[in-house]
Amino acid sequence: MRKYYVYIMTNKSGTLYTGITNNLLRRILDHKQKLLPGFTAKYRITKLVYYEETSDVRAAITPEKQIKGWLRKKKIALIEAGNPLWKDLSLDWSEEPDSSLRSE
Repeated sequence: MRKYYVYIMTNKSGTLYTGITNNLLRRILDHKQKLLPGFTAKYRITKLVYYEETSDVRAAITPEKQIKGWLRKKKIALIEAGNPLWKDLSLDWSEEPDSSLRSE
């Protein structure tokens, strides 16, 4: 079964980036290594602070678009509901994330 992820990443200054992927580990590593030119490389977005998993791509695209349209305050509330200390959820990953680590 295919998995899709909506995720939010940040940097040291708290800039937020929301994305979607079907391989969260690969995408997070791409961001951390600045392999993806653009916003995340420019602003050094390397810290995963939120993600949710689904098996339906449409069920991932919808919240991604919603989150991108939210005010910063609402995005912060979403992050802090599952990750109040803003820990990097990907720090110890060596393989695809365990769904038990998910922020919801």
